[in-house]
Amino acid sequence: MTRDLSRLLRPASIAVIGGGTWCANLIRQSVAMGFAGPVWPVHPTKAEIGGARAYPALSALPGVPDAVFVGVNRDATIATIAQLREMGAGGAVCFAAGFLEAEAELGDGAEMQARLLHAAGDMPIIGPNCYGFVNYLDGALLWPDQHGGQRCKSGVAILTQSSNIAINLSMQARGLPIAYLMTVGNQAQLGLSALGRALLEDPRVTALGLHIEGVGDLRAFEALAEAARRAGKPIVALKSGRSDQARAATQSHTASLAGSGAGAAALLARLGIAQVTSLPQMLETLKLLHFAGPLPGNAVLSISCSGGEASLMADTALDHALTLPPLTPTQSRALRAALGPRVALANPLDYHTFIWGDVAAMAATFAAALDGPVDIGVMIADFPRPDRCDPSAWDCIFEAGAEAQRRVGKPLALIATLPDCLSESVAERAIASGLIPLAGLDDGLAAIARAAWLGQGRSTPLPLLLPGTPTQPRTLTEAEAKAALAAHGLRIPQARRAATPAELTATLTAMPLPLVIKAEGLAHKTEAGGVIFVHHADDLAETQAKARAMPCQSWLIEEMIAAPIAELLIGVLRDPAHGFVLTLGAGGILTEILRDTTCLLLPVTEADITQALSHLRAAPLLGGYRGQPAANHAAILRAVMAVQDYVIAHSATLEEVEINPLLCTASDAVAVDALITKGERP
Repeated sequence: MTRDLSRLLRPASIAVIGGGTWCANLIRQSVAMGFAGPVWPVHPTKAEIGGARAYPALSALPGVPDAVFVGVNRDATIATIAQLREMGAGGAVCFAAGFLEAEAELGDGAEMQARLLHAAGDMPIIGPNCYGFVNYLDGALLWPDQHGGQRCKSGVAILTQSSNIAINLSMQARGLPIAYLMTVGNQAQLGLSALGRALLEDPRVTALGLHIEGVGDLRAFEALAEAARRAGKPIVALKSGRSDQARAATQSHTASLAGSGAGAAALLARLGIAQVTSLPQMLETLKLLHFAGPLPGNAVLSISCSGGEASLMADTALDHALTLPPLTPTQSRALRAALGPRVALANPLDYHTFIWGDVAAMAATFAAALDGPVDIGVMIADFPRPDRCDPSAWDCIFEAGAEAQRRVGKPLALIATLPDCLSESVAERAIASGLIPLAGLDDGLAAIARAAWLGQGRSTPLPLLLPGTPTQPRTLTEAEAKAALAAHGLRIPQARRAATPAELTATLTAMPLPLVIKAEGLAHKTEAGGVIFVHHADDLAETQAKARAMPCQSWLIEEMIAAPIAELLIGVLRDPAHGFVLTLGAGGILTEILRDTTCLLLPVTEADITQALSHLRAAPLLGGYRGQPAANHAAILRAVMAVQDYVIAHSATLEEVEINPLLCTASDAVAVDALITKGERP
């Protein structure tokens, strides 16, 4: 169901239910924000709350409120929500805790949440167990605490599942205009995706930031990403849950399923959502996107008056896969004219300090440097603290930077190597000069890298393959797993199974050499002495004796795959929070040593697989390293697609598929070991 959230998010009137400190705070904050409409406190005994006249009941209000903050206990919340729905209110924020997030502690949290949803019906509600939101565009808030933001005419929207993190984000002093700041709590009715889409529909919102603990409805999240793509509004996300501790905290906090870090990263990349690893990175990326939008590429021009800063820039750019293209002859000639013969010309450029304060010379230098094959320019400048120093000597940076940006027309960022050296007042002055202030070299370059990634064209992905919830999982034998995958087109070795020593002797005699003998039922056969290679007929007698001594009751005898160029891992794991995660990487004994893997979500195309393989450190081996033959790329693609076909056919019951290794030769790609774990439909 698609709900109209316009009255809730952009209300003309607000009601506040409850008489506690939180409700009084909200009323005072509404006055401080300059909210133009009425704010109606509701309390059965109090005549005044937060300086505003209180009404004894909802029925006594002079009108039907557009937005309501419900700040009473969980039982009273349910009754209040039902009454608000009956009177036609526009929507509500449910502040109370004790719902699904407290199921383990209280035992009735799920039941209470179901009752709340029934009470709300089709009336929009946010929460429960959340602070609500601040609309800085219209000065409207349903927010029971302090916040550090200010009104703006346009800006970014930020959604988080943590109210404390929302408070912290509101206190940023980086020059980022925030249009909406919203918490989502338990997402009982309105999830992250539905609220995100509603915020993106506001034409004054330029980009969306997400702090995600659990995605929830995958189809809704796909729809959010598609809506953002159509609107041309990028999304930046910080996803919690990479560690076991974070996943446990997420479950207890918001009743969300965090899922694996690899699954989350694959999901965000698939949907064109830029992933960051910290809150400062998220804020800096959103700021760059607000003022410049996604960048067409990752080529950066760096300007500073210090060799040390130039070196820091060059090293830090490496960490973020940014390029610093060499100066063109045209750039060099213009720079030489502006700087004379004393400066070594390069990118990063150290223009020295002898032109400092000469705005005309600085502007000519900055413009000459920026006017080349770069996507964004970066001026490095750390400003002195105004309480102990005089920053007026740095005024030339704003004037020269503004003139250079005006002449060339490319984005020009003003970046401080230390966040401490770019205050909010400096950031605001930079913005007024047409510059983009970025706080901190590492976070600033991370923002540029993310904006460049967002600027790359990408097609709309296929709908995700959603996993089932299988019960009673069991692991198939190697022979069973191989046969199941072979039925979907996977190439496996010719093999026979021997259940007795006599069958082992007969099989070894009948099959052509070379062969591999494997002990059945061992998880790590190589380490346990469960694999024997038979190259010559003279070895058969000794081989049989070794095979009979293996810790097993049966054997698998297979053809030996000759001359492998590389070994690959193909793995698929059911991630309930994100779908089926496909892992491609270096296989065999190198899997755990190199940890050279890349992850995608199913379904994938052959083009997706090709691109993923190219990112592996083992890619040169596959392509033919130092004159060696290349692996058969088409055969590798067929192997991965065969695994995908099997997963699609058994998605309701599948837990895991693993091929390790897939032996890649110049003519073939053969799965010499396979594992499948699957269960039953619930």
